[in-house]
Amino acid sequence: MSARTLRIGTRGSALALWQAREVATRIAAQPGAPPVELVQIRTSGDAQREIPLWQARGRAFFTREIDQALLEQTVDIAVHSLKDLPTQLEAGVALAALLPRADARDALVSRSGAALAALPAGARIGTSSLRRRAFLARLRPDAVLLELRGNVPTRIERLRRGDYDAIVLAAAGLMRLGLAQHVSEYLSAESFPPAVAQGVIGVCARSSDADALRWLAALDDREARLAASAERSLLEHLQGGCQVPLGALATVQGDALTLTACVCSLDGTRHLAAQARATAGEADALGKRVAEQLLARGAAALMAQERAARAVEEP
Repeated sequence: MSARTLRIGTRGSALALWQAREVATRIAAQPGAPPVELVQIRTSGDAQREIPLWQARGRAFFTREIDQALLEQTVDIAVHSLKDLPTQLEAGVALAALLPRADARDALVSRSGAALAALPAGARIGTSSLRRRAFLARLRPDAVLLELRGNVPTRIERLRRGDYDAIVLAAAGLMRLGLAQHVSEYLSAESFPPAVAQGVIGVCARSSDADALRWLAALDDREARLAASAERSLLEHLQGGCQVPLGALATVQGDALTLTACVCSLDGTRHLAAQARATAGEADALGKRVAEQLLARGAAALMAQERAARAVEEP
């Protein structure tokens, strides 16, 4: 009997397709691997281009339709940028594998090649992320922050066209698409903390699909799993989401795990930071501990004020 084809659900952007093909390649590298095929799915995040996503109500803009296809059995595997995936998965969906993390940092791409500190006063900087806007406002309060949507190549083309003096993108996406030559500066995770799970590819399957889970188990990376577990636990306990200016990064050294996080007001004038360490077996507890530190320092009030100012629905 011929092997069952594993259908991989993915968005249709260049970066999403790169990620899906990477998963397909890693499955195919295993002895006796089944055939795979890519199934492109349009998400609500792809469709909603008229307004910034942080002004839209709801969540899981780039993942919901793909996971729904998984549950409806029109695909067998769902590939996501893990930073887009909610901390609470749909019932029946398992986060089966996390691929090795790429560079978690953000990168500045400027028309002149100048670093962030060297951009002229009043420089126009494009980003679609509240987190990036907040930390940009903190580091360059003089900058004019503009909305930026579209896939990675489109964003770079808009920069070249002169719509912006600089834009901020995830370093991992630029590297994966062979566009790292455009980077003017890699932004320090200490002063410009990345999004939770940035740089990690998450692979989901139905929790009842033993066959798909078996092929994905070999793809799971220990360090990515530990770091992402701590960061996503932090996000869950803070009740955060894409509408919250939160940056966090967990690092793994042997059996030790360190998590650093920062919540920043959108105007950059207030920020709260916390850090803690734990053993690798305490990743979830570490995230909760750092969240409690931030909450004790006033993070809940800061986030509530930011949400009220924008009238954004709780995620």
